[in-house]
Amino acid sequence: MAYFARLSKIQRYWFVGTLTVAVGIVVIGWLSEPKYAATPDSALSVDMSIKEMVPKLGVTGKALARELGLPVDVPKGKPLKKLGVSQTDLDHATQHVLSHRPSKVKYYVFASLVLWGLVFLTRLGRPDDSPASERKSWYPLAPYILTLVVASLACGFLLGKSPNPMEGIVKVFKAMAGLYPSVWDKVVAWLFFMALAIVGNKLVCGWACPFGALQELLYSLPFFKRIKRRRVPFLFSNLIRGGLFLSMLLLLFGIVGNKKGFVVYHSMNPFNLFNLDIESWSILFTIVVALLLGLAVYRPFCQFICPFGFVSWLAERGSLARVRISRADCTQCGACSRACPSGAAQSKVEGKVFGADCYSCTRCLKVCPEDAITYCFVLGGDRNRNDS
Repeated sequence: MAYFARLSKIQRYWFVGTLTVAVGIVVIGWLSEPKYAATPDSALSVDMSIKEMVPKLGVTGKALARELGLPVDVPKGKPLKKLGVSQTDLDHATQHVLSHRPSKVKYYVFASLVLWGLVFLTRLGRPDDSPASERKSWYPLAPYILTLVVASLACGFLLGKSPNPMEGIVKVFKAMAGLYPSVWDKVVAWLFFMALAIVGNKLVCGWACPFGALQELLYSLPFFKRIKRRRVPFLFSNLIRGGLFLSMLLLLFGIVGNKKGFVVYHSMNPFNLFNLDIESWSILFTIVVALLLGLAVYRPFCQFICPFGFVSWLAERGSLARVRISRADCTQCGACSRACPSGAAQSKVEGKVFGADCYSCTRCLKVCPEDAITYCFVLGGDRNRNDS
C-alpha cells in the first residue's frame, strides 16, 4: 500500500487500467479456448499403421515414428505390431503427442504478463517526481515476485507445458525437418514469443516464462549471498548455449549422424515438470540441477541451455524498450554492475554490442547514485541516454 500511495494520480490510472486490460486479455483467451479431447476420437492399436494414425493425432508420420523409437523412414503403411511396437509403447507415445497440444489461453496469459511488466518498468516502477535520494524505494520487489508466482503457476502447473518459448523455437525447426504437417503455424507461434521478447528486453523470459520464473524466485531467496557475488563468465555460458543450439540443428536435419529427427533438447526439457511428466532420468537430472543451482547461480538453464534464450539474446539489439544508461551522467561507480546478476549492466557500461542477457529484472534500476540508468522506450526516450 505504501508503494501505491507514492504513485501520482496519473500513475494510479495506469496501474488500474493496465491490470484491467491484462485481466480482460486473459478472459478473452479463456472464452476462446478450444476444447481438445483428452484422447483421439477412436482408440489406437498396434494393428493400425502409422499412416492411419497421423490424421487422428495431428502429426506427421516422421514425428510419430520418432515418438515410437522407430527410424523416421520406416514404412508407414505396415501395422505397428509388425514393426515391433507394443501397445504400451503406443499408448505412451500417444499421450506424449497429446501433451504437446497447446493451451491457447496461455498465449493470452503470456501477453498479459508481458504487458504488465512493460508498464511497470516504463511507467510505474519509479513514482513521478521522486528524487534520486529515494531510489531504494523504486521498483519494489513485491510486484515482480507476485508476477513470477503467477507465471510459474498459471503458465506452468495450471495450464501445462505447452506452449512455451523454448518449444516455440524448437518446433519451427522440427516442422522444417518434416516432423509437423505445417511449418507456418509453428513460425507464427515463434514470432509471437519473439514479439514478447522484443517489445521489452526479453520480457517474456524475465516476467512470463514459467521455468524462468521458478529459477528467478529461487535466486531471490536470501541464501548463498557470497557465491552470488561471482558471475558466470558470459562467454563461457553462451558458447555452451550456442553450441547446443548448433548441435540441435546438425542432428535434427541429419547433417551429423545421418539420421534425421533427433532433437537434443528432448532429453533436457524442464517444462515437462509442469505436466508432471518426467519421461527420462536426463530430464529429471536437468530439472533438479537447474533448480538447485538456481539458488546460487542466476537462471542456469536460461544461461547455459535454452535455445529461445540464445535466439532472443541475438534479438536484444532490436528491443523497443530496454535499460538505458546516460554516458554523460555515469561515473562508472559499479553499483549497477554489482546489482545485476547476469553481467548485462557491466556490458552496457562498457559499451559492448553483444553483452550478456538482460532479463529486465529491475535490480539495476534503483541503485545508481547519479540517476544515470533508466528503463524506457528507445524511440521517444531521453535522447541523452544510450545503450552503452
